Amino acid sequence: MSGYHITEPRLRCVLPFEAVPAEVSLLRRAAAKQLSQWGMPVAVDEAELLVTELATNVVKHVGEGASATLILEWRGERLRVEVHDKSRVIPAPKVVNCDEECGRGLHLLASLALDWGAVVTAAGKAVWCEIPLSAGRVCRRIERAVEALEKYQGGWADQEGRRRETLLEESAIELIADLLHWTAVRGLDPDDFLDRAQMHYEADAKAA
Repeated sequence: MSGYHITEPRLRCVLPFEAVPAEVSLLRRAAAKQLSQWGMPVAVDEAELLVTELATNVVKHVGEGASATLILEWRGERLRVEVHDKSRVIPAPKVVNCDEECGRGLHLLASLALDWGAVVTAAGKAVWCEIPLSAGRVCRRIERAVEALEKYQGGWADQEGRRRETLLEESAIELIADLLHWTAVRGLDPDDFLDRAQMHYEADAKAA
């Protein structure tokens, strides 16, 4: 798969699901919630659309009730969306006319994504795509924060899913507490320190 040599900080979420129509909307909302928790600055609408198409393709072409997994991964300036299922049939885009649905989702992937593809895996196949994210100041701040938090307490960078998110949150709280102690021993006012940080945050959020 493209992009599997990773050097930049990343966030990863794994969401197993059952391929039934009712699950698709729930999966879309879960993906949007996860991107919001990450502070994803852009691309949420595009990601929801791609998640819907990929999950719907599993329902249509693998079969209702099939087990599948959605993986979201934030890699630097790209968001990678993958859906894994147990079928080894690799999809291929077809010429699409107004009465033909087969292949329509793949054309949508091609139009929205920077890159996309499909590959046979040990358990079946994976269909993936990558969409661009903002390279602006807010995005760079979030990337730096993730990198700092992963190094802060160490020993859990290989964790995934909810466990990883919980550890990131706990590390963020501990880091902020340590910084407040650092300001105090230097004779600075921790409340003033927090106020100044809040001003920087609000200025960046307003500019985003």
